[in-house]
Amino acid sequence: MKWMIASDIHGSALFCRRMLDRFAAEGAQRLVLLGDLLYHGPRNDLPEGYAPKEVIGMLNPLRDRLFCVRGNCDAEVDQMVLQFPIQADYALFPVGNRLCYATHGHIHGEDNPPPLCDGDILLCGHTHLPKREVHPGFVYLNPGSVSLPKGGSVRSYMVLEGTRFVWKALDDGSTYEEWSAE
Repeated sequence: MKWMIASDIHGSALFCRRMLDRFAAEGAQRLVLLGDLLYHGPRNDLPEGYAPKEVIGMLNPLRDRLFCVRGNCDAEVDQMVLQFPIQADYALFPVGNRLCYATHGHIHGEDNPPPLCDGDILLCGHTHLPKREVHPGFVYLNPGSVSLPKGGSVRSYMVLEGTRFVWKALDDGSTYEEWSAE
């Protein structure tokens, strides 16, 4: 199964549309969203194309293909308008022989990981920085942000197919990083 993984839309209809165009182009069966879907948050500027109601209208029709966790900018009121669950702090799923702990990153992140077994994967958004870092006991992966990239990074997402994670630029789908969980 092929999954697309993205984070930090922050209410941008412009970049949500581009993300969904990439989702279609990738031919992925599921879209994993690592939080911060509708609201930009008090520390971020408004992203280009800020229109949370339009984002709602784009995501709700895909409710059966979405797999989401809650970000620090997501609230119960957001859940009232979204037709798929977004309030879980984390989700677990296998990737080969490893367990992937998917969360936004504001509670448990690279510097404050949850309890993990040796070799597990910690998959987070939140920092808006695409990254792969091998730590003692776990591997940290971050797809970056689709709407508000930071640190000079590009708008980005990841694809997971089998045990292979691939980081891609949102604008053209070009690959710039790969890692296999084997």
